[in-house]
Amino acid sequence: MPAAVTLAVLAAAIVHATWNAMAHGIKDQLVAFGLIGVGSVVVSLPLIAVAPVPRAASWPYLLASVAIHVFYNLLLMRAFSNGDFGQVYPLARGTSPMVVTGLAAVFAAERPTAGQLAGVLVISAGLGTLVLAGRRTSPPSRTALLAAFGTGLTIAAYTTVDGLGVRLSASPAGYIGWLMLLESLCVPAWALARRRRALLELPRGVALSGLVAGALAVLAYGLVLWAQTRGALAPIAALRETSVIFGALIATVAFREPFGRTRIIAATLVAAGIVILNLT
Repeated sequence: MPAAVTLAVLAAAIVHATWNAMAHGIKDQLVAFGLIGVGSVVVSLPLIAVAPVPRAASWPYLLASVAIHVFYNLLLMRAFSNGDFGQVYPLARGTSPMVVTGLAAVFAAERPTAGQLAGVLVISAGLGTLVLAGRRTSPPSRTALLAAFGTGLTIAAYTTVDGLGVRLSASPAGYIGWLMLLESLCVPAWALARRRRALLELPRGVALSGLVAGALAVLAYGLVLWAQTRGALAPIAALRETSVIFGALIATVAFREPFGRTRIIAATLVAAGIVILNLT
């Protein structure tokens, strides 16, 4: 992949891990994602104001992605509420690259080269290895595992849908603005109905953290959508999910979850996969 695309996706991975960690750090997950939704809306409005409106051909994809993103947020909330960040986050993110590879082959006629497939497989192996970290000392609940796996499937679905849609839009900035605006309205409305008092009584620092996380969510996915207009979906999806390595580091520093030998092996595999992707 071009160096600019690689750097953009790696930057998106770091930003994505950061906002997910900020969301996990807020105990009430409905409140957390309500705040993230508000932050995303605030950042989306200027994009909509200055960017060209996406072409009509991209809107069916955009609206389908909005629906998928709503399920993604609900499943991610459930996963974060029932499992450790260092376990459910890698499973949620690690499920998607191989699924995207299959979907891209079917719907986008993108057949990965042998080198690209090898890179995706190595990165996926590294992501899968991360799920094993800490299982012996803190096994995740079945609910957390199912929610995380379901989250991964929704990630694969919206990644493929948006990869196709943004290419038809002729306006990546407009596409991400409208997408984040429409999908971000649902959870804040639900949070306001269910947790109005909790929202009103939030400490200022917690509220600011949630709003900043929402702005970071727009930035992270915007970078990915831009990259998808300049590269194949499967390698970009695999590269994007290196966010779990940064998530593992954040889990160790912020949440005192052990890093350990397993995560070192996983990080090595992911780094090797990135090298393979960029040499083939």
